[in-house]
Amino acid sequence: MQELLRVSPVADEIARRFQDAGHRLSLVGGSVRDALLGRLGNDLDFTTDARPQQILKLVKGWADAVWDVGIAFGTVGARKDTAEGSFLIEITTYRSEAYDRSSRKPEVSYGDSIEQDLVRRDFTVNAMAVDLPGRGFVDPHRGLDDLEARVLRTPATPEESFSDDPLRMMRAARFAAQLDFEPAPEVVAAMTAMAERITIVSAERVQAELNKLLLADHPVKGLRLLVDTGLADFVLPELPALRLESDEHHRHKDVYEHSLTVLEQAIALETEGPDLVLRLAALLHDIGKPRTRRFESDGRVSFHHHEVVGAKMTRKRMRELKYSNELVNEVSKLVELHLRFHGYGGGEWTDSAVRRYVTDAGPLLERLHKLTRSDCTTRNKRKAAALARTYDSLEERIGALQAQEELDSIRPALDGNEIMQLLGLRPGPAVGRAYKHLLELRLEHGPMEHDAAVAALHEWWAAQPQD
Repeated sequence: MQELLRVSPVADEIARRFQDAGHRLSLVGGSVRDALLGRLGNDLDFTTDARPQQILKLVKGWADAVWDVGIAFGTVGARKDTAEGSFLIEITTYRSEAYDRSSRKPEVSYGDSIEQDLVRRDFTVNAMAVDLPGRGFVDPHRGLDDLEARVLRTPATPEESFSDDPLRMMRAARFAAQLDFEPAPEVVAAMTAMAERITIVSAERVQAELNKLLLADHPVKGLRLLVDTGLADFVLPELPALRLESDEHHRHKDVYEHSLTVLEQAIALETEGPDLVLRLAALLHDIGKPRTRRFESDGRVSFHHHEVVGAKMTRKRMRELKYSNELVNEVSKLVELHLRFHGYGGGEWTDSAVRRYVTDAGPLLERLHKLTRSDCTTRNKRKAAALARTYDSLEERIGALQAQEELDSIRPALDGNEIMQLLGLRPGPAVGRAYKHLLELRLEHGPMEHDAAVAALHEWWAAQPQD
């Protein structure tokens, strides 16, 4: 009730507008659930018997901003600014949704009662409402009991619920990850039986749920549910594929369990909140192993170049899930680089090799540090401590070189304009080759004086075949 009292000035204000117009308004769904859990934020969800155009009319003139991008699905959005902060509000007409089995788009029809609306909600813990402004509690499906028991059940049968919207199966995994709840046995059974139905849902909606799951407090719990029910076979098949059968001598780790542990260890290293790029890279860093596994003649198991193969697989999967190009590039780059540190050995890298490590990682360097440290899951404490010390040494060398050379912004001593002027060239491939040569010299030998760079440029140019 304290949570509800905190938002009551805004909630009651809008509720009275609806009441005066002869409509019913209720706080609903995740807002009620989160209020009961003591974690209600400033995003408020309401439901009403008013139709979308009536909602628009009632919020205009009251809200500080209004948007109708979801009006086709019966939802109007608004923002209300107060002394306590801004509230983001969604008001949705009582409705029911169902998927045509041959369509990716839900068919929306409006209802006339809150009870009819609540039965179409995904889980009972999201099927509670508080009538406003009177604050009557509506809980026809005993969601409060399930909230106390930390159980995920569906208001209707799981089969009906998941048939109406198959994405609810992924939401079950997401809520398990966010709330640390357990899905009821009948929910798990329906998810397992109906997993293939997720394929009619658009990649964008699947991606959005996967992101929420990964950014939750307990993502491994949600991921295990996706794998165990078979949903991952359709949305992220590279993850269950990591469950390689062990060789008879058990000479390689369980890659699936290793990857989940790396994810948890990467999360423990986050310093500025959940990092989707880091978490995706940690989860996917070894997905190239199944395709590269070889049993050697001496009984060892190898995964040569799995980081290169894994980067390509990461890029392909993320594109199929409609991730942005920027996110695809960042995650696949981290997957490609995650083994580079192991060439450092006992610290034998030259300064040139350290420069290349930093330059190749670019703005992803801090994430690469975290991913590399997380990738150590050995139970041998002595070995783990040695690896940590070695990486400490590499980071110290990077820090020293950065201070000495401004390593983050490595550039040759000459830019493209100077190269063209010195060699009498126009813009073209030759300028790019010259710049690349000077950059290689910079990486190999460190900073160069201007005159030395000019001399090196002329020496290189003299050795080039002249057309």
